[in-house]
Order: sequence, then C-alpha cells, then structure tokens
Amino acid sequence: MTVLRRLGLLAPLAAVSLAGCGLNSVPTAEEDVNAKWGNLQSEYQRRSDLIPNLVNTVKGAAQQEKSVLVEVTQARANASRIQLSTDDLSDPARVSAFNNAQNQLTLSLQRLQEAYPELKTNQNFLTLQAQIEGTENSILVARRDYNESVQGYNTRIRTFPDAVGAKIFYGAKPKVPFEAAAGAQAAPPVNFNVQ
Repeated sequence: MTVLRRLGLLAPLAAVSLAGCGLNSVPTAEEDVNAKWGNLQSEYQRRSDLIPNLVNTVKGAAQQEKSVLVEVTQARANASRIQLSTDDLSDPARVSAFNNAQNQLTLSLQRLQEAYPELKTNQNFLTLQAQIEGTENSILVARRDYNESVQGYNTRIRTFPDAVGAKIFYGAKPKVPFEAAAGAQAAPPVNFNVQ
C-alpha cells in the first residue's frame, strides 16, 4: 500500500476518534454554561435597576423606619460590588461570595415588604413589587437553567470519552453551581399584626 492510501484510510479513523473525545462537545457545553451565566447576570442587573425606584416610592410614602431603606440600599451596593466573569465560575469561593451578596439583597427586600404594610395600597409600590417579584422568579429560573447547564458540562468533562479531550485539549475544570442559601429551607415568618 502506498503511504498516501494508508493516510487516506487513517484520516477518517482519526476524525472519528477525535470527535468521540469531546473535541467539539466540551467547548459547546462550556459556551452553554457561559450563556446561561449571562442570562442570570441580566436578571440580577434588572433587579438591581428596579431597587432605586422601589426605595424612592417607599421614601415618598413613609419617612419612618429609614434603617430598612438603608439596609436595602447597602445590600444592593454590596451585591453590585461583587462581579463574576465566566472565568470565575470554576472558583467555589468567588461563586459563594456572589451568591451570598445576592441572597442578602433578597432578604433585605423581604424585610422592606414586611416593614411597610401600608404601602400595599400605593399603586406605584404594587407595580414595582410585581416587577421585583417577576424578576425574582426569573432569577430562580435562570439559576435553575444555569445549574442544569453546569451539571451537563461537569458530567461531560468527567465521563468517557469526552473526559479525554476535556483534559488533554482544554484543561477543563468543573464549573460551580449555585447552592441554596443557609436557612433557605425555613419559611419566612408572616405577621399580619399591622400597627
């Protein structure tokens, strides 16, 4: 057999071997994780953008309990200060810090709702509250989608045959999923004793 003919027979075998080792599927899965992360960041930004309007509405309706407003404003600032890039998604400490800051913002928004029961009759507040609630739901969906994408990526880079290509060609590292905040399983207290 001639050398060219042997190479011609080996080329399809080499292509099939490389295709089976994650050469294309690993970067595709990683791009999916990055896209889902971008969607999640967008939802967090939307929530952050709504908070100044909410705070101004509350200020206009009630001048007392300013500590709650300060807490919401501070939590928003803290949440905005921690930024993650797609390169940070493999660092559990960075993802945890981001997650904790976002959870603190969610808790402060809940306390705001509890502190101002009279705002429930203010149409501006009701509209903003509905937008924030919708955004919180969108964040939950985006976090779920991100976690599912991370699970798919992490499974792909750890299982044969894709694990071979993931290690050799990309040096792939597992991405970090979001976890529930400490105490998230406990229901928040509800108090209807309006003073």
